[in-house]
Amino acid sequence: MPEAPIRRLRWPVAASLLRKGLAMTATDDVAALEAELPLEALPLDAWHRAKGARMVGFAGYHMPIQYEGIMAEHSWTREHAGLFDVSHMGQLTFSDETGGASVDAALETLLPSDIKGLKPFRQRYSMLLDAEGGILDDLMVSRPGDGAFEGAAIYMVVNGATKYDDIGWMIEHLPDDVTMNHMADQALLALQGPEAGEAMAALIPETADLIFMQSGPFTWRGVPLWISRSGYTGEDGFEISVPGDSVALLADALCALPQVKPIGLGARDSLRLEAGLPLYGHDLSPAVSTIGADLGFAIQKRRREEGGFIGHARVMKELAEGPGSKRVGLKIEGRLPAREGAQIYAGDVLVGEVTSGGFAPSVGAPIAMGWVSLPYSALDTALEIEVRGKRIAAAVAPMPFVPHRYRRKA
Repeated sequence: MPEAPIRRLRWPVAASLLRKGLAMTATDDVAALEAELPLEALPLDAWHRAKGARMVGFAGYHMPIQYEGIMAEHSWTREHAGLFDVSHMGQLTFSDETGGASVDAALETLLPSDIKGLKPFRQRYSMLLDAEGGILDDLMVSRPGDGAFEGAAIYMVVNGATKYDDIGWMIEHLPDDVTMNHMADQALLALQGPEAGEAMAALIPETADLIFMQSGPFTWRGVPLWISRSGYTGEDGFEISVPGDSVALLADALCALPQVKPIGLGARDSLRLEAGLPLYGHDLSPAVSTIGADLGFAIQKRRREEGGFIGHARVMKELAEGPGSKRVGLKIEGRLPAREGAQIYAGDVLVGEVTSGGFAPSVGAPIAMGWVSLPYSALDTALEIEVRGKRIAAAVAPMPFVPHRYRRKA
């Protein structure tokens, strides 16, 4: 297969790999190539360290896992507002010379969601699927307007741990008349919690008009921002795309507000688990399906009927016949948490595996998420999980474990 046309991709990391003698083609496992590089620093690296963050390696970057402690940070976010640095995630734009028509058509081949029907300043949850319908990544797609992102037709945020594989997959499948731009110099912050709206409005009053899954361009102290009302905690909040050279100034301004404290990855994980939100690479992978993952809401009626996207056959088969297994919530008796990889039993029958688990501070008990065979996925089904050589009682529970508090009305 010929090498992917680099003219379709403005990708600084590709240049870094090539400078180091790592040749890249459209069929390469780009994440494996990236693994040969040392951990990178986020634009806020020095800022995190100055605030006493404990830094760990994650998705190829030095990232803050906690500041004051995971439990305290979790509770603060549920009660006030927490600021998360998620700049490791991939921010991509897509443009063409046809007013967005080529981009929409191309992305409707790659994604199962309705891209053509996505209105300006709205965003939508979607996924990349492989030919067998397995999940390559989950992501957010937005329709910019007002010339944002240099007039791009689509803005997309993908997971940090998979972004280079995602880019490689899309290079292979996008037509030549679509340009994908990886905005490697752009940072991304998430402001989450019941007081996030009040805090954000203190800096940018116009954001008070946004509702869940709306987005738009804003300016703060002359800095261009793209802000969406969304997040990964189950709370009201915002995700803010900001130039990397201005992110420290914005982070300082937000954390100077009484409602806001910096929060690390540890609390982000416990918050999203309580919210019943899957984490790619754990709860989602190429081995599992959209329907089994209970993500069928991301495939709108027109797309189900028309098809035309990679992985469509499996989606339709499972919609008609049901999946072989399902992602479920698990309520656990006692205080011992079940971690990823713990096996799930119904009597002597192995029926599944835990994919995320831990103590839930807002629930006051351990919870988990896992995949179980379809016959054992009904609510309240009694199960057992093997933890440290012992069986602990569990039951299939509804998700989210903590109600979502998104701002759905103005």
